[in-house]
Amino acid sequence: MSLTFDTTRRPDPASDERRAEILSDPGFGQHFTDHMASATWTREAGWHDARIHPYGPITLMPSAAVLHYAQEVFEGLKAYRHEDGSVWGFRPEANAERMQRSARRLALPELPTDDFLASLRALVETDREWVPQAGTGETSLYLRPFMYASEPFLGVRPAAEVTYSVIASPAGAYFPGGLKPVTLWISEHYARAGAGGTGAAKTGGNYASSLAGQLEGIERGCDQAVFLDSASHTYIEELGGMNLFLVTDDGRLLTPELTGTILEGVTRSSIIELAKDLGLEPEERRIGIEEWKDGVRDGTVREVFACGTAAVVTPVGELRWDGGSAPSTAGDEGGEVTRSIRRALLDIQYGRADDTRGWLTRLA
Repeated sequence: MSLTFDTTRRPDPASDERRAEILSDPGFGQHFTDHMASATWTREAGWHDARIHPYGPITLMPSAAVLHYAQEVFEGLKAYRHEDGSVWGFRPEANAERMQRSARRLALPELPTDDFLASLRALVETDREWVPQAGTGETSLYLRPFMYASEPFLGVRPAAEVTYSVIASPAGAYFPGGLKPVTLWISEHYARAGAGGTGAAKTGGNYASSLAGQLEGIERGCDQAVFLDSASHTYIEELGGMNLFLVTDDGRLLTPELTGTILEGVTRSSIIELAKDLGLEPEERRIGIEEWKDGVRDGTVREVFACGTAAVVTPVGELRWDGGSAPSTAGDEGGEVTRSIRRALLDIQYGRADDTRGWLTRLA
């Protein structure tokens, strides 16, 4: 039986003036809408108690399993307002399916796709006025579904009580001053994930494990770290939260193959599908870090970019490591292919191009 989300509205919502102030410069992940969605799962009753209620603190017992054993997963996607005022999600079914895969890996219950979509629709419809207007740049409403073990107990076993929630945050343009290539640091001492681990799941531990490598890069003047495979430290995997692509001089679009240690990004899979429309030949395989270094030096690698929900497509500039660096191929705003792919995705998301693949789902 599908969930129905009952709504309890906040008695003190943000004023029109306060909301307009936030939407004029929302940043990313700094402000949150008036409401949130929640549902509970128990071993006896399954999914139940689905509701929309005021955004606010979560009450947990100190012995809640998530605090001790990190049994949690999350998702990230955006809602876009189109010119006619309607609000759409970009491939939310893919996010639902990925959350199910993540839940299986973390021994959490799977939320059915219909219920996942129902939670998004209920929250977006309730907080519809928080979705930035069309024509205000690359603005959107960022949606963060998450699931965690809320049962109070100490013991290493799957939780018998789990909470699912969705919160929403208005988001401004990731590059308000135009595209800016990022400088990357090769993390040679840290790995994001290992074989047989949770690298293919969207779970907080993978992001926590990437922070030391990111800090190492920041200390050396870089924006992000690129992580290599944990076994040989020779093959490219991903950034802390973005997938990578290399554009070659013979029209190939290379990206590391999914080995179980790399998160399968929705933006990544969309780019692979769009590649042939743009005259590119997508190729998923293991890519050595030396191939990247040598390729940008001799010109066989023409462009490098990263992709993810927040920034969509980010041009990659200089690559640095202990004792050396590889030059940037990005120019000031990324190469032609990088910009074309980014523009193609944004045009679909904002309804400026025909959605020939059925990627858009109406949320409000």
